[in-house]
Amino acid sequence: MSTRVSDLRFSPLSNGAEAIVPVITDVVTLTGLGDGLELLWQKLVGGESAIRPVIRFPTDRYTAGIAACIEALPNFSGRSLVHTLLDRLCSHMGPIPEDTFLITATTKSGIDALEKIQIGRAADIREVSLLSPAEAVMKKFNLTEGGINISAACASSTVAVARAASMITSGRTNAVLVCCVDVVTDFIFSGFSALKALSSVPCRPFDRNRNGLSLGDGAAALLLMNPAEAQRKDLKSLGKIIGWGVANDAAHITAPAPDGCGLIQAVSRSLGMSEKHPEDISAICAHGTGTLFNDRMEMIAFRQIFGDRLVPTYSIKGAIGHTLAAAGGIEVAVGLQALKTRVVPPTVGLQAPMKEAVGWVAREPVAFAGKYLLTTNSGFGGVNAALILEG
Repeated sequence: MSTRVSDLRFSPLSNGAEAIVPVITDVVTLTGLGDGLELLWQKLVGGESAIRPVIRFPTDRYTAGIAACIEALPNFSGRSLVHTLLDRLCSHMGPIPEDTFLITATTKSGIDALEKIQIGRAADIREVSLLSPAEAVMKKFNLTEGGINISAACASSTVAVARAASMITSGRTNAVLVCCVDVVTDFIFSGFSALKALSSVPCRPFDRNRNGLSLGDGAAALLLMNPAEAQRKDLKSLGKIIGWGVANDAAHITAPAPDGCGLIQAVSRSLGMSEKHPEDISAICAHGTGTLFNDRMEMIAFRQIFGDRLVPTYSIKGAIGHTLAAAGGIEVAVGLQALKTRVVPPTVGLQAPMKEAVGWVAREPVAFAGKYLLTTNSGFGGVNAALILEG
């Protein structure tokens, strides 16, 4: 059943009490475009792409042979690439308070360890566990408050950030570290190839001739804190998480609901929680995978929510590929940078916008006014998640 704009509810969800608004005090990103948010932003604005031929494993059996892999990531040791990348992520992070709660996000964790074992190479089977990233990070920073992993398909880290923000707002904890990571493996590549979801050329989000996604390695870490705790520790706020929403459209195991009902509900809840209305949103970081069904669904949802108003919208997946569970965390980081500069990056790969996206997406950076940005992700199994950032 389609959702009409008149059906949407953007009423506040609070009980009138002054809410704790979580702040982000530290951000690290690792992608095929390099290490660190500043470098990633510079290359995004410059329209660069990290999508190139895969050399990590043979691709001749698959429908595509390209991805945005991190070239310097070694593939010759007995360790999973997820844990190698996680070590690199932790090395870039500042001090983490020991009483910080940890939430990790990954879809397949160290599945490449199982690949190695199957061909007779040495590997640690424990790294296949979805809990292994959380265990590794907790040990690295001597965290005492425990941790969990969230595996919600391609919306995993968006849900993780929402969960972290909820924990801080409810007063359960003063600090949450969100670490998200996924890498391109033979197993994952073969799965998307079997679904015929891969593009043989670098993906083209929201383009009229889009024909599939491109995968990518990625990791991100975000430290969320109670603002009073951040002030006490003399930590600067990079931005705020003021609203979040998660919904499931229950339409199909891999395809989204064509009418965008799940995404509309997630965005509606995020607006209600933040006590904002559609006209308050100044920019949108879309999921934008470059697949036929996802991009169409997103634009249907956005046009129902925002009406005739053209909101600057972008996708970064034409530049760094689809980083699966890491996508949402990386996109929150990029969203903070967009709010800082009041510019949305170009949608790399876009040539001619699909008719539903004309006036929304662009091949060049676009300036905007305002301080609220919506970022969304959708995944297999009908999951949809939305966050509203303030900067």
